[in-house]
Amino acid sequence: MPVERQYNDSDSAGDGGITHDDGFEVRLSAALHDAGDTFDADRGALVAGGAVRGRRLRLRRRTTVLGGAAGVALAGVGGALLVPWGGSPSGQPRPPSSVSDNPRPSSSPTARAVTSDDMISMLEKLLPEGKFGKAEGRGVDPSEPLAAPYAQVVFDDGHGPGAVSVAVNRVLPGGSDARQAVRCPDKLYTPYDSCRTSHLPDASVVTVVKGYEYPDKRVDTKLWTANLVTPDGHHVSVSEWNAAAEKDAPVSRDEPPLSAAQLTKLAAAEEWRGVVDAIPEDPRGTQEPSMPQEDGKAIRQTLASLVPKGLKVVAHASDDEDQFTYVVVDDGKGRSLVQVNVQPDMSDVADQLFGAGSETLADGTRVAERKQPGEKGGAGVVMWTVDTLRTDGFRVVVSAFNSGSQQTAATRTAPAPTMKQLRAIALSPKWRS
Repeated sequence: MPVERQYNDSDSAGDGGITHDDGFEVRLSAALHDAGDTFDADRGALVAGGAVRGRRLRLRRRTTVLGGAAGVALAGVGGALLVPWGGSPSGQPRPPSSVSDNPRPSSSPTARAVTSDDMISMLEKLLPEGKFGKAEGRGVDPSEPLAAPYAQVVFDDGHGPGAVSVAVNRVLPGGSDARQAVRCPDKLYTPYDSCRTSHLPDASVVTVVKGYEYPDKRVDTKLWTANLVTPDGHHVSVSEWNAAAEKDAPVSRDEPPLSAAQLTKLAAAEEWRGVVDAIPEDPRGTQEPSMPQEDGKAIRQTLASLVPKGLKVVAHASDDEDQFTYVVVDDGKGRSLVQVNVQPDMSDVADQLFGAGSETLADGTRVAERKQPGEKGGAGVVMWTVDTLRTDGFRVVVSAFNSGSQQTAATRTAPAPTMKQLRAIALSPKWRS
């Protein structure tokens, strides 16, 4: 029997009970939706389970540059759950505390080419009996090793059409992308009804999330996902909706067509592992790149230590390995979300981040202050931001909101910290340690 861990809507962000991320790729797509729907993202490309931290940082840079604090919020869907997928080829699971040292699975030299039609055909054959329409997909392209194979169809089991998609790639077993793929999202940023992680008999780990296309639930479109990672690093991401398209289509049924058990079965199908084995290795390397990586727990502790007197920390992220974190504070007049992103080596985007209206301090540090509406749907939410960049490219950007979550309505007229206090937090020398 699979070993399961389940969270439901009674769990609250920051109580230590939920480790988060949105699974990196499918939940990354959801995170892009969360960030104000300013991205028209190709789901197949985003569901590239082999996206390494270097690409993740580049994406974080781009979204932070183009979308202001939307990029900061996007970075917040990472977490630090260590799960027992590490195992031997025999499929015997290791103890829960272990992390696999197995190398990334290599492409099979005898694997045949996988076309877009193959991907669509496999998906249709693995789905229950029903009608299919509006199929699209992408196969294995040797010239684009980072382009994840995917397929999407509109499936109708007789109770209304619903879009169903699957995307596959490989991740480094035991690596950060593998861990993120099967981590429950942080409910402060990605509300959902339930999240269940199961350990299958072959030591694969699968996480099923029943959530929504839009975090603010402005329409009733539901998004249910299953992310599976095998001990050998196969990553399969399945998504389904209770509408014929993920966006801009009317809700056609109460729930997506597949149950949680059916989502798990679809993600665990052997056919997808063969597709992963056919994906060529990235010529730029098979290991996650070594790069400066701040400890999320230390960042969170630093942020908490810099909270001004009179503000009580009432919730916080449980992320222990990312450069992003947050706390929720309350001065007795309503909750206020405060989030920080700490990034090294950001000099290359300095001119994009610090344009007209920014200032340069005596030591060369550049500072920009912004007041703008919230970006994730909460009624009346405003966002105050102080962005700083040291001369060596070390960036600290702090944002505060007049609500405990960007998706919920404002609970106060302005954020609890003042701009002066946010500036003091961002410029604190404590970030260097």
